Amino acid sequence: MAVTLPERLKVRDMLIVDADVHVSDTPGGLAPYCEMPWRKSLEALDQGPQRYLDIPGFAPSFKLDPPIPGGHAARSVRTAAEMREELSALSIDIAVLFPDNLLLFAPIPNIEYATALSHAYNRWLMEEWLTREPGLYGALLACPQNPEDSAREIERYAKEERIAAVYLPTAGVNPLWGHRKYDPIMAAAEAANLPVLLHSVTVISPAFPCELDQFENHFARQVLSHSFAMMSNLVSLMHTGVMARYPNLKVAFTEAGVAWVPYFMWRMDRYHEEYRRMVPFLEKRPSEYMKERMWFATQPLEEPDNPQHLVDIIRMYDGENRTLYASDWPHHDFDHPKSLMNLPMPLETKRKIMGENALELFSKIAVPAGKIP
Repeated sequence: MAVTLPERLKVRDMLIVDADVHVSDTPGGLAPYCEMPWRKSLEALDQGPQRYLDIPGFAPSFKLDPPIPGGHAARSVRTAAEMREELSALSIDIAVLFPDNLLLFAPIPNIEYATALSHAYNRWLMEEWLTREPGLYGALLACPQNPEDSAREIERYAKEERIAAVYLPTAGVNPLWGHRKYDPIMAAAEAANLPVLLHSVTVISPAFPCELDQFENHFARQVLSHSFAMMSNLVSLMHTGVMARYPNLKVAFTEAGVAWVPYFMWRMDRYHEEYRRMVPFLEKRPSEYMKERMWFATQPLEEPDNPQHLVDIIRMYDGENRTLYASDWPHHDFDHPKSLMNLPMPLETKRKIMGENALELFSKIAVPAGKIP
């Protein structure tokens, strides 16, 4: 039965599903869940400086910029109780959890260590976060260094009610996620009905998007890194036929905004028309795959001088049905739910973006009692 909406719906009355929230994953926190001998490595790392997104051997980062006083301090949430309290204060009912430091997981070169670290993170996520508080769901960490093991991890956790997705580390991943070496991950995710979520972060790496070292400061690198990483991986998934080989696989792109989506949709369709003989396995235009089985998270939400321009862009890629709300909590540049609720678009569209689209993507998410889905 259709729900009759009031003329105005306040944030606290609407179901809000946040597709991008970050937990504090430190070496010391993961150490008890890690296999030997790598547990000793994490314990040793825990004795060193705990810099944000810059821990050698754990969150490898090639920092080029000098420290500049007065910037935004890094902030992390360290317990499930703290997370639940803070999200509730923002009227966020449900959150999909990603790591912080392990956003930089893909460039770790040691296969055995990366495998053990992925196991430790998944155990820690289940034990310390997903079983402690309501409304917290996890994205299982896939290990691009060991796709076969990742497939087994997905099978192992597939029936866990709070595992809602598979996280594909995107910063510095090499090769990109469309490569056939990752087929075991895609097949396992499809079989488990778990969407795969790509999430990037700025990193200096020889992997695409490369040449970030050519820019003199983080302003330039941040402008380019996230959206370029998503574009390159989207083309990778498309040109190798991942979306055709796995007809029930769902894919979402997080923390790259949404303004790039219609441009890229049109560009791929243009060249698919010209070079379609090179990709005969694509039985549809790229835009059709995108509109059927791809979602795009809002954070960082673009802020044009005229908000109507952003609303128009969202409509251009069927964003009423393809867009997910994401805050990026607890980072300093997070987007409050009100930032999207204030856009000049119909209440029905807001209801979809804030929660309903996520219910279609994440089959395991349950609607809390008393909320309008």
